[in-house]
Amino acid sequence: MSKTIALSLVIAASLGLSACGETETTNVADAMNNATEDANMAAANAMNAAGNVMDNAANAAGNATNVANAM
Repeated sequence: MSKTIALSLVIAASLGLSACGETETTNVADAMNNATEDANMAAANAMNAAGNVMDNAANAAGNATNVANAM
């Protein structure tokens, strides 16, 4: 999903580049790069959070097994 958003931003920015001067083009390109980086970081954070959830679930299952074995 984040790649779709980033691609949409790239396309939208590209359409506007033809009417811009050099400074505006640089600003649009910088904004586009920043938005793409933000989308990539959001995706990375979501993946890290999902990994943490899986780790916590595995730890909980392990703890439950340990308790069951101790009885």
